[in-house]
Amino acid sequence: MTDAQTRETTGTNPLAPAPAGARTAADVVTPELVAQLTKGVAGSGRTANHTPLTGEKLADLPESTPEDVARAFDAARAAQAVWAQVPVRRRAAVLLRFHDLVLSRQAEVLDLIQLETGKARLHAHEEVQAVAVAARHYGRRAAAYLRPRRHTGAIPTLTKVTELRHPRGVVGQIAPWNYPLELSVGDALPAFAAGNAVVMKPDTETCLTALWARDLLIEAGLPADVFQVVLGEGPVVGPEVVRHADYVSFTGSTRTGREVAQGAAARLVGVSLELGGKNAMLVLEDADLDKAAAGAVRACFSSAGQLCISIERLYVHESVADAFLERFAARTKALRLGTSLAYGADMGSLVGQRQLDAVTRHVEDAVAKGAQVLAGGTARPDIGPYFYEPTILDGVGAPMSVCSEETFGPVVSVYRFSSDDEAVERANSTPYGLNSSVWTKDARRGREVAARLRTGTVNINEGYAPAYGSVQAPMGGMKDSGLGRRHGSEGILKYTEAQTVAHQRLLPMAPSLGMDDEKYAAFMSRSLRLMKTFRFR
Repeated sequence: MTDAQTRETTGTNPLAPAPAGARTAADVVTPELVAQLTKGVAGSGRTANHTPLTGEKLADLPESTPEDVARAFDAARAAQAVWAQVPVRRRAAVLLRFHDLVLSRQAEVLDLIQLETGKARLHAHEEVQAVAVAARHYGRRAAAYLRPRRHTGAIPTLTKVTELRHPRGVVGQIAPWNYPLELSVGDALPAFAAGNAVVMKPDTETCLTALWARDLLIEAGLPADVFQVVLGEGPVVGPEVVRHADYVSFTGSTRTGREVAQGAAARLVGVSLELGGKNAMLVLEDADLDKAAAGAVRACFSSAGQLCISIERLYVHESVADAFLERFAARTKALRLGTSLAYGADMGSLVGQRQLDAVTRHVEDAVAKGAQVLAGGTARPDIGPYFYEPTILDGVGAPMSVCSEETFGPVVSVYRFSSDDEAVERANSTPYGLNSSVWTKDARRGREVAARLRTGTVNINEGYAPAYGSVQAPMGGMKDSGLGRRHGSEGILKYTEAQTVAHQRLLPMAPSLGMDDEKYAAFMSRSLRLMKTFRFR
């Protein structure tokens, strides 16, 4: 440990790293573990991933070619035909066993998440929570979501109609690096429950976490060939996944999401996209400022701000702005940065040089154009190669890049407003529409403001966790933040094809019983009037 790190650990610097954990990367990512996790991964080449905590290599990995991707889809397609015949309750039971395994063996995956993303352990645990909740929900509710449904037919009693749900086949999933457990297997669970196979391309730098989840699902009873993983560069492997899939699930940037959507549209296959955000938090004048300041820390700096639904724009009523910012800045300056594979650090690292460069560029551009740094604003290579202090910028204006571009790092910009109308208008003045947050003591007022915000989720008196964690309700983006939804009925039904089976009984849908065309038309007209009178839907 350097002298500087020693001083920080003893507390002379409020942004001090947490004490180092006893385990190292080599202790966690052993050759035996890598061999176990990469078993069955198609790859003719070799690649590697690294930990952002130190920059050192974690593992050598298979690298998939386009031919490997095609073979993975062939194997998945053969396995899916068998898996789809398994009763839905037995498929769902796999998810419930997986739920128990994740919770009982969470220490293993927490180490992997931290090593691959650099995030603090408590933020890694958010992924464990989210996956367990999704596994429990779809494990319990999949059968109800997928059951055949009776509908009123064209002619009541004579037309019997049933809606069936069939799996799409093989889902191609492209998962991001920032939440390598939740945004990989978390999205795959409802696809499996619906009877699909999945070919997943996780980000190579965070693929060990996704592979660990695959290994656990197989242990829980999922047939191995139903869940295929391919690894490699996004521009090479990603389009191949889209080219073979029966449905595409993508989480990532808006720019890449447009390319994925175009590829899926060319083949007339469905797609769901969760994309970027420039999420706003509104602190109304009647908010509890201490709770709002603590909530802002969670909303802005969890996973070092590398979360699609984290807050990057903070709108505060002008009458309480100074009091709120005093509290918020003090809490932010007190955060502890750390590399420990243990609880204790408040924030971890950025994932790599690209993210560090983006954060640095946004902060330096804002400061050069007149913004004031209320907290942070500095890289911390003394802790790790990609650490950056949690940063609050005041006096941000339109010429600054941070004002409109997604930063995806621990940086939040502060703006003042004078009325609810102004706050809503400014919060909505972005092409994105993923998540937002409203803070007020007046529940009714909070709901009224929330309904006016053009985002797929809105949280009142919290940043993002309540809406995301409420898995019976849909989650997703408006505008440039995406298409489709995860969670709830939409989160599983999107992985199915709806089929309507109509059984006509006794009389045909045509002239009969001696009626000519004119009498049949008159009969049907009277019937339609009666159905409206008796309130048939």
